Amino acid sequence: MSELKDRLREDMNNARRAHDKLRTLVLGTTISELKNREIELGREATDTDVIEVVNRAVKKRREAAEQIRAGGREELAAKEEQEAEILGHYLPQPLTEAEVRAAVRAAIAAGARSVGEVMPRVMPLLKGRFDGREANRIVREELARP
Repeated sequence: MSELKDRLREDMNNARRAHDKLRTLVLGTTISELKNREIELGREATDTDVIEVVNRAVKKRREAAEQIRAGGREELAAKEEQEAEILGHYLPQPLTEAEVRAAVRAAIAAGARSVGEVMPRVMPLLKGRFDGREANRIVREELARP
């Protein structure tokens, strides 16, 4: 069983005992999404699967916060961001832009000459730790350098 999955369950139980309704709701929803993912996969979730589910949940909440804020509902947007922050504690430490640039430069030095060649080499390193769109932007910038 996944250590991260165990940690989610334990933290949810602690939140229930502490009567922390928001944390209980967020963790309960995430555990439910994780169970659905396990059903899809037909196996027990690994830490990588858990990170993928949590990452998707964080991204969904951040996008919702942007849309809600655009609609003028600041208090609801703040709640969505708070939920994303709670889940963010279960993700691995994010990479810095400098670390991503170094990985991209290494892929280019190894012979990759296009976005289609660089991205498959760097994405396994970035998965769950850096935004793919930002990585694509960095790849394009590095390929354009003389």
